[in-house]
Amino acid sequence: MRETMIGALIAGIIALLIGLGVGFVFRNVQLKNAQSDTQSLIEQAERKASELTKQAKVEAEILKKESENLEKEKILALKEEGQRRRESIEKEFLETRTELKASENRLKQREEILDRKDDTLTRKEQSLDSKEENLSNKTNTLNKREEALSQIEAEKTAELARIASLSHEEAKDIILSQTKASLSKEMAQLIRTSEEKATAEADKKAKDIITLAMQRISGDFVSEQTVSVVTLPDDAMKGRIIGREGRNIRTFEALTGIDVIIDDTPEAVILSGFDPIRREIARTTLEQLVQDGRIHPARIEELVEKNRKDIDRKIREYGEQAAFEVGAHTLHPDLMKIMGRLHFRTSYGQNVLNHSIEVANLAGNLAGEMGENVSLARRAGFLHDIGKALDHEIEGSHVEIGTELAKKYKENPVVINAIASHHGDTEPTHNISVLVAAADALSAARPGARRESIDNYIKRLQNLEEISNGFEGVETSFALQAGREIRVMVNPAKLSDNKMTVLAHDIKEKIENDMDYPGNIKVTVIRETRVIDYAK
Repeated sequence: MRETMIGALIAGIIALLIGLGVGFVFRNVQLKNAQSDTQSLIEQAERKASELTKQAKVEAEILKKESENLEKEKILALKEEGQRRRESIEKEFLETRTELKASENRLKQREEILDRKDDTLTRKEQSLDSKEENLSNKTNTLNKREEALSQIEAEKTAELARIASLSHEEAKDIILSQTKASLSKEMAQLIRTSEEKATAEADKKAKDIITLAMQRISGDFVSEQTVSVVTLPDDAMKGRIIGREGRNIRTFEALTGIDVIIDDTPEAVILSGFDPIRREIARTTLEQLVQDGRIHPARIEELVEKNRKDIDRKIREYGEQAAFEVGAHTLHPDLMKIMGRLHFRTSYGQNVLNHSIEVANLAGNLAGEMGENVSLARRAGFLHDIGKALDHEIEGSHVEIGTELAKKYKENPVVINAIASHHGDTEPTHNISVLVAAADALSAARPGARRESIDNYIKRLQNLEEISNGFEGVETSFALQAGREIRVMVNPAKLSDNKMTVLAHDIKEKIENDMDYPGNIKVTVIRETRVIDYAK
């Protein structure tokens, strides 16, 4: 039992030892395995660390490149922003410079306008100085007359004082002697008037013929000027007409040859030029530009060329119509076109084409009264001023130019002589030449034909009425027959029939002393008394 136990114990110890040995071996194996695993893990960790290091380096390179790219992008963005700002500043500078140039051009134009106004004011000042000098002279004359009148009044006062001491018979003798002296003066004037009347009777037949011819003509006239006014829809259109840096207005003036005046006149532009044809082209072109709204050099050039052709066509039509009106159907087409240019030509405010038609009709009527060739007289009268259509293009007077044109187109010698002699440059060789000269003078001299004549005519009528109205007892007065007669209406309560004769005499003397006039002026004083009653 004991042995069994000892054996069991030994077996147990042996088993224990074997277990310890096996455990030690197993532990050593495990330790070796653990060391092997640790080494493997370390190697893996080293490889992992190496890979991570490489990856970190790659990522660092990538980040560095990205950082460099971002830096470049920022630099490019800054450069682009700087370029944009530079362009914006340059654009603002150019706009400012353009505005400054436009302002400078406007200031230059304003300065030119002011210069022109200054010249106008200077001329007006000179005119006012001249008028002031004339007024001063008239004042001096009036002062002298007042002194003379004062002296006369003193003499009359002394005479009246002397007469007051005279008897009735003596005073009567003095008055009769003075009246006789005054009547002697009037008798002398009547004798002179009678002599003039007798002289005028010799030309009575000629005057009757001229009067008859004038009464058969009904004509009018158009007062032309050297400027045309174009109305604008608003003042903003003036800037568009001027254009950027003034290019539109420069192009317009260069193509038309007409000055464009843009001043403070509201909604209006003035075209100034002495050539009426170019001025008409400019006026039509500007009105079309304003209506169209497209104002630029190319459009201006297009419209100027179009209107120049239209005016050329109208000139031919005017000439053909005028030739047809006076019966000159066989006139050369070139002469008709040249005559059409006279529609845009004026002489002292009288339209030359209308004047030529009027002269043709007058010459024809005069020729008919005198038994001459009416058609030839009309033709000569129609062509007498043809040289005025070209006198600004060809050297020489309009008479010389017209004579050469008539010779060039082989006109009748009578027509050539009428043109050459209508101003007395050569001797007339035919009665028709004399009639054309007379018709020319009649057309130019009639009241209202020319601006100078109508001004003098109206002034003479006004002076006649003012002189008559200045007398006491006169109610009103009327100038009649182109200033050849003045009719004075008097107040019957203030003037008797006897005083009417004295009034007519005083008015006559006042007119003779204060006015210059051709021929005679008839003074008619009318005193009318009306008595009205009603039967019931």
